[in-house]
Amino acid sequence: MGQVAVHASRPFAFAMAPVLLTQGARVRRRTPVLPEAGGERHGVEGAGRDEPLAVLVFGESTAAGVGVRTQTEGLASALAAGLVQRGGRSVAWRVVARTGTTARQALVDLVPQMRDASFDVIVVALGVNDVLRMRSGRAWQNDLTALIAALEHHLRPGGGIILAGVPDLTGFPSLPQPMRALLALHARHLDRRTARAASNTQSAVHVSSPRIESHGLFAEDGFHPGAEGYRLWADHLMDAVMSLTHGRG
Repeated sequence: MGQVAVHASRPFAFAMAPVLLTQGARVRRRTPVLPEAGGERHGVEGAGRDEPLAVLVFGESTAAGVGVRTQTEGLASALAAGLVQRGGRSVAWRVVARTGTTARQALVDLVPQMRDASFDVIVVALGVNDVLRMRSGRAWQNDLTALIAALEHHLRPGGGIILAGVPDLTGFPSLPQPMRALLALHARHLDRRTARAASNTQSAVHVSSPRIESHGLFAEDGFHPGAEGYRLWADHLMDAVMSLTHGRG
């Protein structure tokens, strides 16, 4: 759809509210509620004499590893393992995340959990909850801009922030039509705003999320990635992380 249609996602949602409310209630009844991944929310991949590269994965349920059993199968661990394989340097990874978190809530509730910690790379995985709440593009971009400013205080010299793109909801099997099409439309709108927020600062880059359509890449809820989905996503982010960390250490 064109730019005008993308911007019309919220008016479409209001017009279709009765249908969407009915579908939403049905989805909630039928979709299993999966827990966040268990295990420690930090670890080290690889070995070496140099100080490990410090990587934080920050955000909502996907950052928290919903869809897999343990954090070792989640996005942070998969990203760290890939970085070790490609760069040879050990990686210390950490997760700061909570299911259901919006960008605004992340600023208020999650950033304080970081205390005085600092990182070479911060990967931000947010957006789905803002899509579900039909957050306006302007408000979403403002929230992201404030969040980036807060996260910058936790970057080591030369470090950077990766804004993982708002997931493309087109292929999510748990979402019925027309809900799926409408949410996917709004996700694309917010993702454009994500790219704009990144372009307005030197510390952040935007990386569009991969389109996951194969049912085998989803967890049993048909909404979150499974272990293979997280590995695919980590591989998709790898070039951006390597570019940010090139020459460090």
